[in-house]
Amino acid sequence: MLLSRREVRSIADRLLAGSKSDGCEIVLRGGREHNLRFANGGATTNRTAEWLTLRVSAHAQERVGLVEIASVDEAAGLRALAKAEEIARALPQDPDYVPPLGPQRYARSNLFCENTAALGLDALASFAGSAIAQSRASEVAAFGQVASGASFFARATSAGLFSYERQSAIELSTTARNRNDAWSGWAGAKTIQAAGLNAAALARHACDKAAWSQEPRDLDPGSWTVVFEPEATAELASWLLHALDARSADEGRSFFSRKGGGNLRGEGLFDEKLTLRSDPNDLIAPQKAIGFEGAPQRPRAWIENGRLVSLFLDRAYAKKRGEAPIPSASSFRMEGGSTPIEEMIRATKRGLLVTRLWYTNMLDPRSLLLTGLTRDGNFLIEDGRIVAPARNLRFNQSLAALFAKIEALGPAEPTWRSLRDEGFGAAPAMLVSGVTFSSRSGGI
Repeated sequence: MLLSRREVRSIADRLLAGSKSDGCEIVLRGGREHNLRFANGGATTNRTAEWLTLRVSAHAQERVGLVEIASVDEAAGLRALAKAEEIARALPQDPDYVPPLGPQRYARSNLFCENTAALGLDALASFAGSAIAQSRASEVAAFGQVASGASFFARATSAGLFSYERQSAIELSTTARNRNDAWSGWAGAKTIQAAGLNAAALARHACDKAAWSQEPRDLDPGSWTVVFEPEATAELASWLLHALDARSADEGRSFFSRKGGGNLRGEGLFDEKLTLRSDPNDLIAPQKAIGFEGAPQRPRAWIENGRLVSLFLDRAYAKKRGEAPIPSASSFRMEGGSTPIEEMIRATKRGLLVTRLWYTNMLDPRSLLLTGLTRDGNFLIEDGRIVAPARNLRFNQSLAALFAKIEALGPAEPTWRSLRDEGFGAAPAMLVSGVTFSSRSGGI
């Protein structure tokens, strides 16, 4: 369910007036989503769903009780508030307690598009139809989903804060498989504006990969030169961004820890071509203007020209440090370069083209050692040409080492991968040498 700013303000004011605790926080969120799945040349399922949640937090002598319900009925909200106050009184004091946040000033974000928010299942069927038509023309099978929706998030406190933000999104992902079901290709993207989602082009990209009819080659694990497509680059960059936590760095639990104490902010740690940003005004991957705990999100460089600029600080740790909080990002842009992916392939004597990665997990945060598998389209490159599909491989790779030796970047483009479900991503194709693959995988 989508509520207006006025409706949310009215609900929050009534609940705050009913609070009997030292402080109170009201969080309201809701939305509407349409989803359509397709396979075997037609739609298979479709769904429209609405949701609405109310979360009330009661503060009592540095204790916080929290109750969440799926209703905005005033009586139900007041009962939830009374229960939260009861919970708060029963809890021990929280050593990381912070009081309700007061008034804040937020940037305007590019998160909402009326046209996207108004899309229905008929529009999604048109997007799916474009993908299906492309698969028929390529004589491969296509499977996937297209989804759109709009949502809001609001927060109000007894200390005078009120924030309200809307966002819209449309996303499409499609997997294509060749006739003998032995090989696949994939493409996907997520955008704010429906006009920016080219379903036919995405499907063509996936189908072209799947159309290879020759048997995939088994390649030996080891050190490889790799051309990562933007989706794979975004997966790697997202794990690097998740690691940018000031507390873990200061406590010696992170790659960003400084020997002897503190962190490595200000140090050049990566290749100068690496820049990671989040910005509410980004046109491709806008960041929410309101941070996770209500602190404002500003245009921010996390890593700039290889130098560590920012680490996120939650409110509790920021208070201990005597600094302003820096909310973690939900959206990001990895700045690109001017090298087309075709040129990266031509520059590769022997290497791999990797479409995307999955089952990724951080093995060691101290060295940023990441593991995972390639998926849906590996290709062997020899003498500057793609010569054959290649079966999947598992990688065990330090992100610190990988991002320290970037050879080339393409233009940044929208990706399906982001930092959180509600976020957006933009990343370039990337050429890197010395990527470590540890074993073969039998998956397609």
